[in-house]
Amino acid sequence: MKIYTKTGDRGLTSLIGGTRVPKYHLRIESYGTVDELNSYIGMIRDQDIAQHDKDLLKEIQDRLFTIGSSLASDPEKSKMVIPDLHTTDIELLEKEIDAINEVIPELRHFILPGGNSAISSCHIARCVCRRAERLTVHLATESAVEEKVIIYLNRLSDYLFTLARKIAHEYKIAENQWIPRV
Repeated sequence: MKIYTKTGDRGLTSLIGGTRVPKYHLRIESYGTVDELNSYIGMIRDQDIAQHDKDLLKEIQDRLFTIGSSLASDPEKSKMVIPDLHTTDIELLEKEIDAINEVIPELRHFILPGGNSAISSCHIARCVCRRAERLTVHLATESAVEEKVIIYLNRLSDYLFTLARKIAHEYKIAENQWIPRV
């Protein structure tokens, strides 16, 4: 399989189903941002964090490929069977958030990103996840988007915030609390 095909040299690309769209199309922006998020998740996995977290992040990366496949498909033309999200995928994130919240201090302030590279990577991924969610919500106003995709991205950003707090707690790194100047 060749890496380059030259079919996109004029600024168009194909969706699953064959529809050609400009590379700036909202659908392309949506799944491109999910791909960017997946890369940041990989960067978090490369940090010195608990194996349980690394394993869950790998599963999340798999789900993000599922989401990318869904977003890359032309909902009106694609006949290809692609993987789908399940409610249990969303529930897994919720259970993990709840479990983490049982061991970290209660949140009493807004948190400024930072503390170490793993924590910062979680916050960057959280921001990219929120952007992917915003783009996907926008796409859903124009075209078919599976509802679970939006819910999963919403829950994933919450998980990434919670994971950042967990890593700070495990490494005994003080959270950067935002105390507004008044």
